[in-house]
Amino acid sequence: MSRDPDRLVLFTDAVVAIAVTLLVLPLVDVVPEAVHAHRRSVEVVTEHLPQIWAFTLSFLVIIRLWFVHHRVFEHVGGYTRALMALNAGWLFAIVVLPFPTEMVASYPGDDRFTVMLYIGNVLVATACQAALTVLSYRDPVVASKTDPAEIESVRAALSAVVLLGLSLAVVAVLPGVSYFALLLLFLSKPVSEILRRAGV
Repeated sequence: MSRDPDRLVLFTDAVVAIAVTLLVLPLVDVVPEAVHAHRRSVEVVTEHLPQIWAFTLSFLVIIRLWFVHHRVFEHVGGYTRALMALNAGWLFAIVVLPFPTEMVASYPGDDRFTVMLYIGNVLVATACQAALTVLSYRDPVVASKTDPAEIESVRAALSAVVLLGLSLAVVAVLPGVSYFALLLLFLSKPVSEILRRAGV
């Protein structure tokens, strides 16, 4: 049986494309509503800035996750049930993301539950992605024979999980920090260095 992961990658890319498309549909729906209510065209934008912000945020998050996923699979030469299960978990988190995105657009930025739901959703996707990275590094069936993953990619993946978990904890304690807690992700390199010194 062929262990070529290309089919899995193509399926994943298609699901991501659908998820990204779903993000914009609520914005598309506001145009006929505005026309029916005889609002000016500029009001379609000015009255829906929270929705536009939520769409932009989630578009960037999904594209960023997809870029990293693509890099992970550059080092994958085969697949196992574990790889498929982790990839399915990652896809689940991506497909669910339009739901908390709509909540981000509808609730204020200091709504603790909404912020935690959103960051938690991204954390699940990132954790699955980190597990995929570890698997591509450690499992000889999954690892590419010609271009295996390096330990640095494992550290980077784990540091993202640590920082998102910390972001979630910060919001739980200080809800006013809101989505600014995600700025902790810029500390990825220092955390990776700490993991290196810890022997990871």
